[in-house]
Amino acid sequence: MAAVSNGDASLIIVMSPTAAPGDLERLVERLRTSGAGVEVAGRAPRAVLVASGEPGAVPSLPWEAFPGVERALSLTTPFRFVSRDYHPERTIVRVGGVPLGPGGFTVIAGPCAVESREQLGAAAGAVKAAGAAILRGDAFKPRTSPYSFQGLGRAGLDLLAEVRERFGLPFVAEVVDPRDVELVAGYADLVRIGSRNMSNFTLLAEAGRQPRPVMLKRGFTATIEEWLDAAEYIYKEGNEQIVLCERGIRTFEPRTRNTLDISAVPLAQSLSHLPVVVDPSHASGHRSLVAPLTLAALAVGADGVMIDVHPEPESALVDGPQALTPVEFAALMERVRALAAVR
Repeated sequence: MAAVSNGDASLIIVMSPTAAPGDLERLVERLRTSGAGVEVAGRAPRAVLVASGEPGAVPSLPWEAFPGVERALSLTTPFRFVSRDYHPERTIVRVGGVPLGPGGFTVIAGPCAVESREQLGAAAGAVKAAGAAILRGDAFKPRTSPYSFQGLGRAGLDLLAEVRERFGLPFVAEVVDPRDVELVAGYADLVRIGSRNMSNFTLLAEAGRQPRPVMLKRGFTATIEEWLDAAEYIYKEGNEQIVLCERGIRTFEPRTRNTLDISAVPLAQSLSHLPVVVDPSHASGHRSLVAPLTLAALAVGADGVMIDVHPEPESALVDGPQALTPVEFAALMERVRALAAVR
């Protein structure tokens, strides 16, 4: 279906493949009689109607009760295509063959930043042995200080691709610049847009135009609606494979890096059909809090987690205080499996 861009568009009607001859024409006539403009995409019986007009031109009727209608979507919500109204069934996103979505709990783990072949290889081997399905590791790092380690760039992506072949782990990597979307998407199995870039609308649009799945982190000051609006920017460009990531929001509490909004998980899942994962590492900023927040994410129904794991956290160039050691991660995975069995 073509994306709708008109600000006054208010209704999409999807016809059933079993619609009878004349059902489509009667709907079009009914809408036009009320003063609505109607566009038809596709051909009967599997056609889609987009109705628009001034307030009141599109009548509020039980459209799904009309003969031949499969579903009707009101476009009063700003996030139209990522909403459950548009797509009632929850989406499963496949990352290099790994399913991420309802029915499972996918663990993504690895170092926050790629530092060297030895560091990345040690981390990848450890997280795979413990049960992680997807590797995390960034080649580009947006940092608060311009003098902090910014990542290895293309060399880091080369190392990630090398380790993927070695361990059979698809990987997620962050993109921070619209000019680098094609580069990162050429390597990564899952392209991530970080919290600082959630409102970088040029970057969101570019990510939506490439074919790789996209992970969208919630901005640290964003409401859930703003987060879903950001996902809409990606979706409307044609990329429907989006994973939402709750990573904590900024509050007045100084003891943690951010405050994990655990309620955002079921709420986002009720509003959107997209998978929702949690990043307990960046939410807390403290190694000791990662395990309980991971278990909380599992208990509340998250579709997965993304955890920082480093072979030597004390020497990490980025976010060492929140990174688990391989031994700690393996112990956490045992607890995850035990809780998942009764979730």
